[in-house]
Amino acid sequence: MSVEDTRAPGSVPPGGGPPFIREFEATLPVHAQFVLWGNRHDSFLVREPGGARPRLLSLPDLLWETLRASGYACLLVHDPVDGLRVHLPATATAEETERAEAAAARLLPRLPRPGALPSLEALRTLMAELARPALRIRAALAIDDASRIARGQTEMEPNERDFFRFCARLSRIAVPVGAPEGRTTPLYNPVIWLADREGDLPAWLTSGNDQIRSIGLPVPDLGDRQTTARLLMKLFGVTDLDSDARAAEACEAFAARTDGLTLQAMIEVTRLARDRGLTMTELPDAIRLYKLGVMDNPWKREYLRKRITDGQHSIPRRVVGQPQAVTKTLDILKRAALGLSGAQQSRSSDRPRGVLFFAGPTGVGKTELAKAVSSLVFADESAYLRFDMSEFSAEHAGDRLIGAPPGYVGHEAGGELTDAVRRQPFRVILFDEIEKAHPRILDKFLQILEDGRLTDGRGSTVHFSESVLVFTSNLGMSVEDDGGRLVPHVHPGMPYGEIEERVKAAISDHFTRVLGRPELLNRFGDNIVVFDFIGPEAAARIFDLQLDNIVSRVHEEQGIALEVAPEAREALRERCTGNPHTGGRGIGTALESQFVNPLARALFDRDPAADAHVRVTGLRREGDIVSVELA
Repeated sequence: MSVEDTRAPGSVPPGGGPPFIREFEATLPVHAQFVLWGNRHDSFLVREPGGARPRLLSLPDLLWETLRASGYACLLVHDPVDGLRVHLPATATAEETERAEAAAARLLPRLPRPGALPSLEALRTLMAELARPALRIRAALAIDDASRIARGQTEMEPNERDFFRFCARLSRIAVPVGAPEGRTTPLYNPVIWLADREGDLPAWLTSGNDQIRSIGLPVPDLGDRQTTARLLMKLFGVTDLDSDARAAEACEAFAARTDGLTLQAMIEVTRLARDRGLTMTELPDAIRLYKLGVMDNPWKREYLRKRITDGQHSIPRRVVGQPQAVTKTLDILKRAALGLSGAQQSRSSDRPRGVLFFAGPTGVGKTELAKAVSSLVFADESAYLRFDMSEFSAEHAGDRLIGAPPGYVGHEAGGELTDAVRRQPFRVILFDEIEKAHPRILDKFLQILEDGRLTDGRGSTVHFSESVLVFTSNLGMSVEDDGGRLVPHVHPGMPYGEIEERVKAAISDHFTRVLGRPELLNRFGDNIVVFDFIGPEAAARIFDLQLDNIVSRVHEEQGIALEVAPEAREALRERCTGNPHTGGRGIGTALESQFVNPLARALFDRDPAADAHVRVTGLRREGDIVSVELA
């Protein structure tokens, strides 16, 4: 850019717009076409010189102000709905409107009038006029929704392919144009493709073509969100944040909690808050409503504190023999209920409310504790969602979680995980046996654990900020010996402290050395909860609970009062609790084979009346067949 360039009054200053618009402005002398992709539907901050109040502009308005400052006469916009039009901001004066429309009329004498239905042939003619302007008029063409021009990169119609070939050739033969004002050095009349993704246009159009520049439009950073939050505070009657500490704190919290949102979304959140009669300190509730579509927040219900307090007594009766695991789990729930998850960070976090990694022997209550958490927090076990990660051992199986990409089979079905959380964001989500999932699938959890959100196959963002994620694993139970055989690494009777140390070391080794994902291990942090083996006392309690369940079920289903004699109960207990390696699930399996099956056989044979009293007096084994003795 030459030192003699001048700027039109009231234009966007070179340093006042976002970085991408400064890049666009600076490279107008060397590029005939631009691809602006990404966050194109957002509002963008323009900081005025001299400390004047910043402004928020749409992308077309921002482009026009930048082009006008460089001496362009008009900006034409083409989209598949409204056709071709001269773009002018709502604040344009009558003189500005007349000048731009006059320039467009000189450019378009042989084209359909502005607003006419678009066609590729009309676009070709207009682009040719811009590339080699006989009238030496400086103008630009923005092609909106450029991603929708072709049916697909691999399935183009002949006329679509010919159109893009023409565009590629035109970018190389375009001629820059001088101007009497603004930037007087020759600049191209640019064609500006506005696309959702960089790859939406044919790769052969932009690849290796120095005349076409691709510029990404990122989501706003914290600084932009802070500035926008200050602008929006005026809607709550705040005019001076420097003298209002409470408003300044609410403003900073608003900016921090909108991480990942656009500036336009911040505007909509503010409108939503105003519509709901919320104050500026209640903006987090408006953000939750905007993201999740629900106003009610179970984490703030008055009875939750009491339910968690009561859980200190009820959960140990449900998850037997795991006092350390239950205590640590309840501590994490208390932290989540108080909104202190991630409180050590310098800014508010949208990470999940709680993250738990349950490790330990099989059948000791890991899944049962996850269900108990769902029932405790959300008063509904249906809020519990389970994924068996052994079903995700193949890399492509990850599409089941978030949905297949566009163009692939099953794209319309969506993802099992993302769709479920979108429908009900307040959930306990269990990922069972996480070590069996493909490593590439594990990468999807990084974004959830760090940012509390995930983008599904359809490009929609799903938020996990109100969910509790539970991962279970059997890592550390066995290790390979020198011969490659699995041998026990921990065993019943070992002190809990040693079990915990060995299991955590095995988990660390698996994620760092085997998977090469230490960053995922860091996201779990100190939330790894190690379960102990089921001891004799706990096994006896589990046995009694499960046997009582059987007695109750017989009465509910058949109306029969079933009694188990003490001698029979004791004999059954010895048979069912003898193997500590199988845990509570093993006790249930043994009860089914040693008691439920022979009991069902005996009741079928005897066919007692509905109100009968049946007493089990003993057990009898003949080979592999177990029978019950009834009285």
